[in-house]
Amino acid sequence: MEMNREKLCTSKADVSSDSAYHCSACHDDEEWSSTSRGRAKSRSLSASPALGSTKEFRYVHGESVLRCVLFSRHIQDPASQRLTWNKPPKSVLVIKKIRDASLLQPFKELCVYLTEENNMIVYVEKKVLEDPAIANDDNFGPVKKKFCTFREDYDDISNQIDFIICLGGDGTLLYASSLFQGSVPPVMAFHLGSLGFLTPFNFENFQSQVTQVIEGNAALVLRSRLKVKVVKEHREKMTVQNGIEENGVVPTNIEKEGGKQIMQYQVLNEVVVDRGPSSYLSNVDVFLDGHLITTVQGDGVIVSTPTGSTAYAAAAGASMIHPNVPAIMITPICPHSLSFRPIVVPAGVELKIMLSPDARNTAWVSFDGRKRQEICHGDSISITTSCYPLPSICFRDPVSDWFESLAECLHWNVRKKQNNFAVEEEEF
Repeated sequence: MEMNREKLCTSKADVSSDSAYHCSACHDDEEWSSTSRGRAKSRSLSASPALGSTKEFRYVHGESVLRCVLFSRHIQDPASQRLTWNKPPKSVLVIKKIRDASLLQPFKELCVYLTEENNMIVYVEKKVLEDPAIANDDNFGPVKKKFCTFREDYDDISNQIDFIICLGGDGTLLYASSLFQGSVPPVMAFHLGSLGFLTPFNFENFQSQVTQVIEGNAALVLRSRLKVKVVKEHREKMTVQNGIEENGVVPTNIEKEGGKQIMQYQVLNEVVVDRGPSSYLSNVDVFLDGHLITTVQGDGVIVSTPTGSTAYAAAAGASMIHPNVPAIMITPICPHSLSFRPIVVPAGVELKIMLSPDARNTAWVSFDGRKRQEICHGDSISITTSCYPLPSICFRDPVSDWFESLAECLHWNVRKKQNNFAVEEEEF
């Protein structure tokens, strides 16, 4: 890794304290520890017992919530999800939108506040510090020397981070999600981009807002993610945009088994399968728990989470689903059938998408708009609900934030009001 050895050792020693969070969506006496590489992070989950609950609810955070809803007949109040630290957090990952000069000053102010006033360990992506405006700033130099750096896909920081701060638009939150293939730390997203549907915080009063999060005074919404596995037959040349190797090093999410290449992704918004540059309609088969449910003939298909229902799926005519609803949405893209409507299936089912045997051409797949790659005959895409949701910190609460985003960002149900009738005087 590109981290300074002393800093890395310090961060492991300091951050290994159980600065974990717990959410009142689950059970008071339930605890779990991460099984991924690095330090074990103990996070306690608490809430009132659900109807018919038993001690078998010893699952990771997201799965525990899902079990409460589906198997215990306990309807969870979204407002009950609160962020509470067992011990104060000591490390923070700052995600900054690349190539945006307007974010340089907010980024510097935030980093100075975190390092000098809160004495926190700050992780920053290496390419962020390569910006000339940051690299050549002598006043920012002393702060920059305290950073730990990493590279996407090649350095594993999943066990070093207590919480995340995003500066930018919705894309920064999606990018933060992609960095964590397992448990995701709580994410605080500041609205410094163009849309801001997923970024509820304004930067003007960032000191007080960050302080509240550090003190554990915040609401959470658990945004479910999709666990995606792409299995490809071995070929001489495999096309993957954004690159899959650097200096001969294969990213950590790619494996090879029995002559096949297996790639795994955690997706926050959607998986999109489309016809790519081909002029032919796409023909892909969609299986649900092993049963063929339909063949998509058209421009493609979108498999989205409730969070992604307000993104590409909404533009393709799907309904919008609150993030607390456990579901997966299947939305066709310009289907060659008037009766092919978007459908919602239960969270936890396994979907598989493959090229139809008689498909005229290949298809292309992307994950939250990234890692775009070609899908050929014999390849498969398996999708199910991940047991690792993304805990997004709310500005107010999960319901208020969502409806405010619908109104402010998407102008949901916004129109001129109808004029009322003038009151006529009674005739005598």
